[in-house]
Order: sequence, then C-alpha cells, then structure tokens
Amino acid sequence: MSLNKARIVKSVMQGVGFKRRRKGPQLFLFPELDRIFLSRERADQIVGSLFEKIKDTLAKGEDVLIPGFGKFQVKFKWARKGRNPQTGETIIINSRRTVTFKVSRKLRDKMNRH
Repeated sequence: MSLNKARIVKSVMQGVGFKRRRKGPQLFLFPELDRIFLSRERADQIVGSLFEKIKDTLAKGEDVLIPGFGKFQVKFKWARKGRNPQTGETIIINSRRTVTFKVSRKLRDKMNRH
C-alpha cells in the first residue's frame, strides 16, 4: 500500500485536533469530545499548500531539508550524447535540472530496525 495525497489528508484530518476554549458540562463526562478536528477541505488545503511550498522552493533551485526525514536537492545535469534504443541512432539529451532525495540517518535506521 503506497501513501498518496488523499491518505495524507485523511491522516492529518484525523490526527490534528484543537482543544476547545470553553468546556461545557458534557465535556467533563466525555473528555474525548474535548477536541475540534479539521474538516477534509481544511486538511486538503494544508497538505496542498505544503506541497506547493516544496515545489516552489525546488523550482527556485533551493534544497528542502526535513529533519528526521531527508533532503530534496536540485541537481543540474549537463547535455550529453545518448542513444535511441529502438533505432540505435545517436541523439543529444538536453541539459536539465532534476530532484534527488537523500534519506536522513534517523529514517534509515528506523527503516532497517525490524
């Protein structure tokens, strides 16, 4: 099962809650109702704005570091010769920027700890 934006939104929606400022008489009997959770639309806005911020930062050529998770880096690749595998013809591959990801040591250790 892979993690996609919809699952991230659902997780944020269920996991983020705010305490109420005033407690009514029922909240003393049911303390689990003392939280206000995010709506699906608001959670989608938060996750979407986070992804947009990451994309904008990478588009500027800057790195994105998320402590405990990893680092997204923008790398430049020079133009080079390539080969069309179907025809064997030599072609020129244009220069471009790509995004690489380097996992943090904490995450790597957590993944390898079974």
